[in-house]
Amino acid sequence: MMALQLQDELRGEILLGEPLSRHTSWRVGGPARRFYRPADSDDLLVFLRELSPDEPLLWLGLGSNLLVRDGGFDGTVIATRGRLEGLELTGDHLLRAEAGVACAKVARMAARQGLVGSEFLAGIPGTLGGALAMNAGAFGGETWSLVRQVETVDRHGRLRVRLPEDFEIGYRHVRGQPGEWFIAATLELHEGAVEKGQEQIRQLLDRRSATQPVGLPSCGSVFRNPQGDHAARLIEAAGLKGERIGGACVSEKHANFIINLGDATAQDIESLVQLVQQRVEDEFGVRLRTEVKIVGEGITKP
Repeated sequence: MMALQLQDELRGEILLGEPLSRHTSWRVGGPARRFYRPADSDDLLVFLRELSPDEPLLWLGLGSNLLVRDGGFDGTVIATRGRLEGLELTGDHLLRAEAGVACAKVARMAARQGLVGSEFLAGIPGTLGGALAMNAGAFGGETWSLVRQVETVDRHGRLRVRLPEDFEIGYRHVRGQPGEWFIAATLELHEGAVEKGQEQIRQLLDRRSATQPVGLPSCGSVFRNPQGDHAARLIEAAGLKGERIGGACVSEKHANFIINLGDATAQDIESLVQLVQQRVEDEFGVRLRTEVKIVGEGITKP
């Protein structure tokens, strides 16, 4: 546990028992034992250097692609949203973004500067840190196709610069050194027309609105696409569009989305995830793997 006197040295914010339903795109999740918003990267380093090495950590950006169980997270949440938001040009066709910057903001800034290649990021409803951690993609593009280098931090507050070859990178999969987290990345883009990049972003967002339940509480895509197929096609073919458990529902608009109708619990959502997996496996012999990360403790019913 971090020494209590350290709180006087921190410029960030520490909250105890903060409900994570306030910070996840599904709007569900129990409390975090401790919730920390760093003032900036230097403040984060101070915090990490004094943290117990066995303290459970959860890094949180926009809270998409994450399901926190109803019992909450018995550890420390480090929230980067609205905090690690540095975004700047660092050289010809190079853009450095910190982990808390929304992916859509990266895409828009690049387009304004006449840099193209990152337009697909506008369709990813998360931060760059989360996109790096899972090689998030949309509309045929993937995050790591743009990465020149990344900056990481470990739980002792030590900074490192790493190259893509230091990681095992695949479809919705990134494996690096255990106990390191992304705090920034330098993206390599290429020169293009400002109007062309901005128009492509508008078209992608229009396509997203037409095909996905934008504006409703969800996590984005729940399942990875199996090789040679699409999770949404399998779920729809299994007759699962509109399937409900409690306040959780498989979207009628896009079958790979589970939406919170307003009163869902994390358990409702997790149970529906499991139901979809079982029904698709029974029908087609394919076990869908989740994109969404499930963390925390459930609530034991008496």
